[in-house]
Amino acid sequence: MNVRIYIGNEHHAHHAQSIVDMINDAAGKRGTGIAKRSADYISKKINEGKAVMALSEGKPVGFCYIETWSNVKYIANSGLIVHEDFRGSGLAAKIKKRAFELTRELYPKAKLFGITTSLPVMKINSDLGYKPVTFSELTDDKAFWKGCEGCKNHDILLRNDHKMCLCTGMLYTPKDNGKPTPEVKETRWEIFKRFVSIRKIIKQRKLKK
Repeated sequence: MNVRIYIGNEHHAHHAQSIVDMINDAAGKRGTGIAKRSADYISKKINEGKAVMALSEGKPVGFCYIETWSNVKYIANSGLIVHEDFRGSGLAAKIKKRAFELTRELYPKAKLFGITTSLPVMKINSDLGYKPVTFSELTDDKAFWKGCEGCKNHDILLRNDHKMCLCTGMLYTPKDNGKPTPEVKETRWEIFKRFVSIRKIIKQRKLKK
C-alpha cells in the first residue's frame, strides 16, 4: 500500500475526526494511557502547520503533532499514532523523525520531551537522541499536565504529585542549549523491565473489573 507523509495544512484539516477516532480506538485496544484530544484541537494543529500525517489512498493512517510549553522552552511531539493495519512497517519511526525534524526547524533552541508507556516509542525516541529523565526535568507548565486528565492513569500521577506515573519521561536537549540535562541512569533493558511491569499492572486492573 502506498503511503505518503505530509506536513499538515488547511487541505488536510477535514481528517481531524478520523485521526481522533484512530487515537481513541488504539487507547481502548491497548489498555494503556493515551491522552484524549478533540477534533477541533487536532484540526487547529493541522491548520497551523504543526502536524505530520501519513495518508494512504487519501485516508489518514498515521499522525503526530507539535505542542509548545513554558514559553516555547519545551516542545512535545505528541499524539503519535499509526493505524493498526500499518503497524510493524516502520511508519511510526518515519512520522516521528519528520516531526522531530520539523520541530528542530521551527524551534532550534527548544528542548524536546515526551512521556510514553510504549516500548517501541521509547526505542524511536532513543534513536533520535532522547534520554530517559525524571518528570522533574520536564516542563512545569500546568497546561501540559492538565492534558493528562484524559488518560486513564491520571490518578497515579496525582497521587505522586506529578513526580512519576506509568509513563517514562524522555528528553532531547539541543547541544547548543547550555549544559546537558542530567540523565537517569537507566539502560534500555531497565526501560524494558519497567514496560513489562506496566503491562502487568494493566492486566491486573482488567482482571479486577
